[in-house]
Amino acid sequence: MASKPKELLAELSHPGPHEVLRGNLSLVGLPGVVFTPQSGLSLPAIAFGHGWLQPPGRYRQLLHHLASWGIVAAAPATQLGPLPSHRLFAVDLLNTLDIVTGVRLGPNGISVDPERLGLAGHSTGGGSAVLAAAAEDAPKLKAVATIALAQTLPPASEAARKITVPGLHLAIEGDLVAPSVGHAEAVAKNWGGPVQLRTLPKSTHLGVTEGKHWSQMLLHGKPRRSTQRLVQALFTAYFLTHLTGTDKYRALLDADFKKATIDPLNAELATTH
Repeated sequence: MASKPKELLAELSHPGPHEVLRGNLSLVGLPGVVFTPQSGLSLPAIAFGHGWLQPPGRYRQLLHHLASWGIVAAAPATQLGPLPSHRLFAVDLLNTLDIVTGVRLGPNGISVDPERLGLAGHSTGGGSAVLAAAAEDAPKLKAVATIALAQTLPPASEAARKITVPGLHLAIEGDLVAPSVGHAEAVAKNWGGPVQLRTLPKSTHLGVTEGKHWSQMLLHGKPRRSTQRLVQALFTAYFLTHLTGTDKYRALLDADFKKATIDPLNAELATTH
């Protein structure tokens, strides 16, 4: 019997069945972190882009959560200054995917399937993930997901026209840093493939981040556990569906619920894509 969306949301809000290992990408030439299941071959993987001024450590629980569900999750720790290059960060995201697919990870020789790759990101890291997905030298991706996406230079909204893989964009209602109308919605409208835009109420631009950081004096908002749990569940459902081919969690992705309402824009997009 198929599970109901609320049951799936509750299931994916908890850690998955895998023990998780943490590694350092700098050992293979790029600053950053990687989280993997304890063992496995031909695993799915994502590269995650941090937000403006946010170190990858502020997303530790999200990356750990994905790994506990069998997804290798790596995040480069580059372009952390106040004037980052979004274009170069997109290159770093692609290099991260090259690294995790090109070397055995962990003491058990974990491997990643180059046919099961995705990109994700928060804020400008989400915008850079879009730039990376649109790059001519991007690997064969299966999906892209963002939270509180912020526009980039060059514009992520223009790069989105070149992307044909599925996209999931979670916007924050009342986001003072990256208002959804000019950022996530603009990207979703131009998306070249299947796309879903959801709006999360009662949160802030930094809701998905963890712990305390000096950048909270500059950016609106603070970490919010309910936002973190929701993003963990939706990202996990999304990437398990598109990277592994399972339909077990599709009901959650299709469901509209108050914590993450599907934007009416999706009705328009369904007629154009």
